[in-house]
Amino acid sequence: MYHLTALVTLLAIAFYLFVTINVSRARSRTGIKVPATSGHPDFERAFRIQANTLEWMPIVLPSLWLSAVYIGDTIAAALGAVWIIGRVVYFIGYSKAAAKRGPGFLIQALAALALWVGALGAVVLRLV
Repeated sequence: MYHLTALVTLLAIAFYLFVTINVSRARSRTGIKVPATSGHPDFERAFRIQANTLEWMPIVLPSLWLSAVYIGDTIAAALGAVWIIGRVVYFIGYSKAAAKRGPGFLIQALAALALWVGALGAVVLRLV
């Protein structure tokens, strides 16, 4: 069973729901009407946070689960939790200013890379 990985997956989805709701709130606050995706810097940053999170999820979630299966639940879940922490740091920084998104981006990118490389390495080792 992969209880920890399942929990981290649900937390990642919850975080994505949070940033999605944040876009809606930013629309209301700034007066940006659907379907516009630009017009106020606060809205644009919220929109990019959501889009960037979505862009990373197809990389992270399969790598998370493959890492759980081939390496172990605890290690995969820990790296997945680091990814979420990185996304939170990214959200906080980017919400203030685009120039402040770097530390969170680096944290989450390294966690995603570790999950992907770990899964790839474990799969390759089983093939040889």
